[in-house]
Amino acid sequence: MNVRSRTRTAGPHLFAGSRPDLLAIYLNDHLTGATAGLERARHLQRTAQGSELGTALDPVVAEIAEDRESLLEIMRDLGVPVRRYRAGVGWAAEKAGRLKGNGRLLRRSPLSTVLELEALRLGVEGKAAGWQTLRRLAVGDTRLDARRLDDLLERARRQRDVIEEWRIRRAGQVLRQE
Repeated sequence: MNVRSRTRTAGPHLFAGSRPDLLAIYLNDHLTGATAGLERARHLQRTAQGSELGTALDPVVAEIAEDRESLLEIMRDLGVPVRRYRAGVGWAAEKAGRLKGNGRLLRRSPLSTVLELEALRLGVEGKAAGWQTLRRLAVGDTRLDARRLDDLLERARRQRDVIEEWRIRRAGQVLRQE
């Protein structure tokens, strides 16, 4: 194989005939991430309630919850069993993530919101990567609805844009030396 063929972007033909065992692991991994991401989004929404950020996050959090449900529906459509313990791992990991040092012992640091927005953005990026993978699989698998996956991808892009706008704004407020 020459260098040129190794560096090409994978086309839809490379995803034909997916392996059910690996697809099940992959989707359950995404479910773990979706569970953790939803918990993180809800936590941030609660802490920002009543503020401009809270108002901006309300529809994003609702969509993240819908996206997790969409993933569960796609798993059902594909006959992929849900590993409930994996969703529990995602839930517990998000709770443990709150224990990190943030420069304050008993209350939230101004930096907490910046870091939570960054974590939320990473989660949305990971979700979009999963939708993109499924979108490529849809070329050869009629159980996957390509239009639905396109809509989920577009929604992830919009979520990322809202989160990034607030991340930049909050980071500027918190980190700017006055």
